[in-house]
Amino acid sequence: MAKNKLVAPVVKWVGGKRQLIEQISNCAPRSFSRYYEPFLGGGAVFFELQPKNAIVNDINAELINLYTVIRDQVDALIEDLRIHKNEEQYFYEIRELDRDREKYDGLTPVKKASRVIYLNKTCYNGLFRVNKAGEFNAPFGNYKNPNIINEITLRAVSHYLTEANIELHCTDFEEVLRDARKGSFVYLDPPYDPVSETSSFTGYDKGGFGKEEQQRLKNTCDDLNARGAKFLLSNSATDFIKTLYQNYHIEVIKARRAVNSKADKRGEIDEVLVMNYDPKK
Repeated sequence: MAKNKLVAPVVKWVGGKRQLIEQISNCAPRSFSRYYEPFLGGGAVFFELQPKNAIVNDINAELINLYTVIRDQVDALIEDLRIHKNEEQYFYEIRELDRDREKYDGLTPVKKASRVIYLNKTCYNGLFRVNKAGEFNAPFGNYKNPNIINEITLRAVSHYLTEANIELHCTDFEEVLRDARKGSFVYLDPPYDPVSETSSFTGYDKGGFGKEEQQRLKNTCDDLNARGAKFLLSNSATDFIKTLYQNYHIEVIKARRAVNSKADKRGEIDEVLVMNYDPKK
């Protein structure tokens, strides 16, 4: 199955990898039997590589529902997206739907997926963000002409998810990697270790991802390595992360910080790519 250039991320996500696609793609193995991505997010790497056989996962149920609807009900999703209005009052009415859980749970999967895309395209800074109660909390963006219905991309992604052998999961990262073994390639893009006490931005899901989770992820990487699977991990270049993965191949790369609310605070920062193989071989 040839790569389709129209296949691309459908939502903007915290920690999205669009700007680092070239470096990550250059480090990925040339061939593998099955691809795993336990922290899918916006899926920039997944949609760039377009593996024929993959298991992808995210702990955020809204996101996995979105991809499931794109795969199975793309026509209904596109029609529902046509209903939305780029108006502030309407935006907050749609945003507030998840404040009443009983009412929200009664929405169809298509309605939930449509809401995620609409809020993502029209909220400030275009980022999916929830509070500790799991409620979407980004404000209205007041953009003149947001691309709410990107029909070409939606249909291309739907076709790819249908034609390739892709499994979508919503579970813990450790669980989804249990069957990864020799011949598998695993790309890991977890919530980053914060470079400072105030820089942590993991608000795409109500759960946290602290030092204990980073250590558990490293233990999972050790397990993948012992099983003969290849892994590539992205994270911030903190002393903690560099020490944690000191026995693996580490490359430091430059990335632009994109989630700070102040534009002048979005400068270049160091990130690491950690591998259990030599990317040049």
